[in-house]
Amino acid sequence: MKRETKTVWMYLLLIVGFWAFTFVTLNFWLKPYSEAYAETGTITVGYIVYALIGMVFSTPAPFLSVLILALSREQIGLKAFFSRIFHTENKQKTVLLTTGFCMTALFFALLRGTPNGSPWYMLPLGLLVMIPFVGIAEEAGWRGFLQSELEKHMKFPFSVLTVAAIWDVWHIDLWLDPTSNHYGDSFIGFSINILVWAFALAALYKATKSIMACAIYHAFMDAIGAVYDWNALFDAFPGDLSTNLYRAVLLLGSVALWLYADRQEKTESRKAGLSTI
Repeated sequence: MKRETKTVWMYLLLIVGFWAFTFVTLNFWLKPYSEAYAETGTITVGYIVYALIGMVFSTPAPFLSVLILALSREQIGLKAFFSRIFHTENKQKTVLLTTGFCMTALFFALLRGTPNGSPWYMLPLGLLVMIPFVGIAEEAGWRGFLQSELEKHMKFPFSVLTVAAIWDVWHIDLWLDPTSNHYGDSFIGFSINILVWAFALAALYKATKSIMACAIYHAFMDAIGAVYDWNALFDAFPGDLSTNLYRAVLLLGSVALWLYADRQEKTESRKAGLSTI
């Protein structure tokens, strides 16, 4: 088995390991403390442990998995690892594309969303929190590693479908926890959203080669939930005309962007090859 393939399997095993650990601890051993907090608002030692495990090992599992592989297999230092996360080749293009994706989501929210009553300043505040704890925590692994590695072995649609399936199943425990914001939500609607979102993030990464671009877009999407009913907005199933039109536009636009970026990449590669002759 090639080294790259082994690394992908090791990454997936680490993801499964972290998921199993948090699933057992949060959904069996510590769930009563979370349920008690949801009912009474009283913070107990058990709830603090519950929150800490969720913050350190649940959402950051993709980041931790890549970090472990980078330190153990690549044997690079922390400085090089974080430089990889924050590296951006073409800053202007990255800013424009990331802003475009974020504004598309915001426009849809303004058009279709149901405000939850929170003030608007909660969106930028939520974004600042979400960038490190959700955006980087997930995108360092999903797009920064898994998507790019699978594209070396699969055609674009199949690599995205594979990442989307893994990413989707990784969230399944949220539908088993009564205190989760997704409890009772449509899993089919969520899966459709994950699929479309996987294409969008794959295209953004392909065009920018920037983990931070994906992290900011991912975080912005989640931060919209600070001021709008997120589940009703993005996870509706079967969804009304505007919801499905948004999904279709985002999906088709993402595929078009990926194809354009791929063609540019191949053209530049051919030019570089000719220049060395």
